[in-house]
Amino acid sequence: MKTLILCGGRGTRAYPHTVEVPKPLLEVAGQPILRHVMDLYAVQGFTEFVLAAGFKHELIAAYAEDLPPSWEVLVVDTGDEAETGQRVRACRDWLPDTFFVTYADGLADVDLQDLLRWHHGHPGSATVTVVPLPSPYGTVEFGEEQCVERFLEKPRLPDHWVNGGFLVMDDEVFDHWAGSDLEREVLPSLARAGRLYAYRHQGFWKSMDTYKDALELTTLAIATEKERRFPWLRSVAQPSS
Repeated sequence: MKTLILCGGRGTRAYPHTVEVPKPLLEVAGQPILRHVMDLYAVQGFTEFVLAAGFKHELIAAYAEDLPPSWEVLVVDTGDEAETGQRVRACRDWLPDTFFVTYADGLADVDLQDLLRWHHGHPGSATVTVVPLPSPYGTVEFGEEQCVERFLEKPRLPDHWVNGGFLVMDDEVFDHWAGSDLEREVLPSLARAGRLYAYRHQGFWKSMDTYKDALELTTLAIATEKERRFPWLRSVAQPSS
């Protein structure tokens, strides 16, 4: 298994912190978010990576040189302006028949072996991990007479699911590929063809869309420092010896 990580975007929502540094290299708890994502796969036994770089790809390549020598890491320059779907296609020649795809800015305690088992157990050619929608606002709960009972700070909404990244794909997906944007065109086209299935994840998940998110992830990491285990690694399955 190889893991394709999308590292090419400009990270405009994290501006101005992404003017000189690509978003995958923004730090969380003292190391780039990209390293945290790669660690999530590596601790579960998946240490072969293809990094689909673009904006400031040379910095991604330079960082890759300092990664553990036991890992196999290939950096592919997929172009500054390419869309996410185009970046995946540009890396096709370096991918096996079945491969992981994820983003360089999302962390979760996903059990990748279980995700892989789910993928192989359905007839589709792609699986997307879905997570309960995290509300960007606090919610107010009240009774029939509108008497306020409690406030909930940014709860997860269990009736609504969103793309959490952490995908698995078979090479067959390219037979149904349509469009250049992975989220807005490619995945919907796979869904229309009946080739896309969802893997539900109820555990930890957080994306780093803005610099504020990076600070929040760092705060989480510091809060669990005594446990010597980040929230996004705490529950993941370890590779068998």
